[in-house]
Amino acid sequence: MNRKDFIGKSIGAGLLPVVLNGFSIEAFADSPLLGFLNKAGNEDHVLVLIQLNGGNDGLNTVIPLDQYEKLVEARGNITITESKVLALNGTQATGLHPVMTHMQNMYNDGKISIIQNVGYPNQDYSHFRSTDIWLTASDADKYEDTGWMGRYLDTKFPGFPTNYPNANYPDPPAIQIGALISPALQGANMSLGISITDPTNFYNFVSGTVDTAPDTPMGHELTFVRLVAQQTQQYSGSVKAAADKATNLSTLYPTAGTNTLADQLKIVARLVAGGLKTRVFMVSLGGFDTHAGQVSTTGGTETGVHATLLQKISEAVNAFQDDLKLLAIDQRVLGMTFSEFGRRIKSNDSLGTDHGAAAPLFLFGAKLNGGIFGPNAVIPTNPSPGDNVAMNYDFRQVYATILKDWFEVSDSDLTELLRSNFSTIPFINGAPTSVSENIGLNQIGLSNYPNPANEYTMIRFPSIGGLVQIDLLNSKGELVLNLANEYFPSGAQKIRIETASLPTGIYYYQLNNGKQKMSNKLLVKR
Repeated sequence: MNRKDFIGKSIGAGLLPVVLNGFSIEAFADSPLLGFLNKAGNEDHVLVLIQLNGGNDGLNTVIPLDQYEKLVEARGNITITESKVLALNGTQATGLHPVMTHMQNMYNDGKISIIQNVGYPNQDYSHFRSTDIWLTASDADKYEDTGWMGRYLDTKFPGFPTNYPNANYPDPPAIQIGALISPALQGANMSLGISITDPTNFYNFVSGTVDTAPDTPMGHELTFVRLVAQQTQQYSGSVKAAADKATNLSTLYPTAGTNTLADQLKIVARLVAGGLKTRVFMVSLGGFDTHAGQVSTTGGTETGVHATLLQKISEAVNAFQDDLKLLAIDQRVLGMTFSEFGRRIKSNDSLGTDHGAAAPLFLFGAKLNGGIFGPNAVIPTNPSPGDNVAMNYDFRQVYATILKDWFEVSDSDLTELLRSNFSTIPFINGAPTSVSENIGLNQIGLSNYPNPANEYTMIRFPSIGGLVQIDLLNSKGELVLNLANEYFPSGAQKIRIETASLPTGIYYYQLNNGKQKMSNKLLVKR
């Protein structure tokens, strides 16, 4: 490696001594992601990514009750007892693992969207390679040197890291709790991420102290190095200022140290509430490589290693969402879980599951069209050890939706960032994206009545004037009907939609009106 390569890569992976709540922090260096997030209408939007390391078993997480007998045939030694599966509003075909009661309640309150069978074509079953594919958004047969976010950052902040941070961009645009920089932030010439790590206590950091070193000459030197390093962090001042301004309000967080995911999310909530302009946070939970001992041999299939992990997710996400609401910032934050792959349909003889293909992922937040997107996984009759869950959604469709509907990236930029054109999924219930429009219109919102609909429904929407297009999509995100494509004057409007010919099910309608984009859910029921 030459000097230029060494400098480029080591800056991005540099270890800087800052810890929050006992966790080290990675700050993805000030970058175009912040500029991209700072556009009108999305300048305060925050994305939280939860990486489930190891490959989560989707079939024991989101359970296809409509194929329960086949599920027992495929994995009878680990199948969750049917009567213990948690019911979800609006469906009898799908349920959740029994330990996920908090996320069950969130789903029933419309704060959870489940995207079924997410993966990519030609699945690679290596942890390292599959993780790389997810973080770089590459095809399975191609290798990308840049991350899917890093490619965006390169287009907006040429010359980084020179002159960053600055007065206009004082805060890190993204923070990862952990010691290693994510390949998702690798740019064409260098990583646009800065790693901040090492001290062992968040409260030491915000109070300006460091860990006690041994009372020896070398210990004194170590103390001095720690102090100097902490004081020279480019972003430590703004992070500390944000931490000083806010206090977590939720009482639902588990005891510190008992749920590492909750501990990490607690930090995120505090920093967002404290005014940090960081827009992307990454946290993680490991242990999902459950080849053996996935369930308990004594406590029942609803207990064991996998159950413990799912309970941690459920408790952590629920406490985090509760905290966001109490802190009055829940409308600004969107969260997503992801894992490098799922597990095989058929279990093995070690009470575990082997590396598989597609699996569900969760999105959570106050601005979602809650519900299930996509059909249940298809369980074959007489399954073989090599059978996999077939992909229904490419993970890059989820990325495309977040980039386009949460952060307002243009279609042409999406194609460049994701290396191809991917359709979106209507899981984000977007408010008008232009904050400069009449505030009264923003308060009208997008809604329909009756809902559920039988013969018809009335869609009410705000128009900023000009061409209004309203499309109806099915649960797969496929276009069903164009409901409107005409000019409306500014103000509150409504249209009648005939639904008698539509099959029973969940639909989504999307409104496009200049800078204004909105979506909502429609249930057709006979």
